[in-house]
Amino acid sequence: MIAQCRERLGPEDGLAPVECILEDVCRLDVSNASMTVLNYTLQFIEPQQRLLLLSRIAAGTKPGGVLLLSEKICFEQPVEQELQTELHHDFKRAQGYSELEIARKRNALERVLQPDTDAVHRRRLLEAGWRHVVCCFQAFNFVTYLALR
Repeated sequence: MIAQCRERLGPEDGLAPVECILEDVCRLDVSNASMTVLNYTLQFIEPQQRLLLLSRIAAGTKPGGVLLLSEKICFEQPVEQELQTELHHDFKRAQGYSELEIARKRNALERVLQPDTDAVHRRRLLEAGWRHVVCCFQAFNFVTYLALR
């Protein structure tokens, strides 16, 4: 994934430098960061470690810097959770996924993926030291937050 990322980034052409790192995100030292991107990462980290990670990233982010956090979320109301899950599965079917593929992926992720609600994400980000948290994208049960330092 790192090699593909570097290949897609290509030469910097005067753009801000991007550093691609292969490391356990819970052990990563973040310092002087302008922007950190966590794409579907927290949901695979033990819940009790998530605040510490976000706090370390916030502490290592320059004033005015940002965190772009994308996560799968769960919903507090069972009816909404069921509806969002079914809409997502309908989307997968429309993309050509078979029922077996959908079921296998769901079974594999149910054992390791631990999503949080929107409210938990927002509260945790603020507690970690981010000044503002804005939802900048949502599709079904997938959300991207922009957290400002």
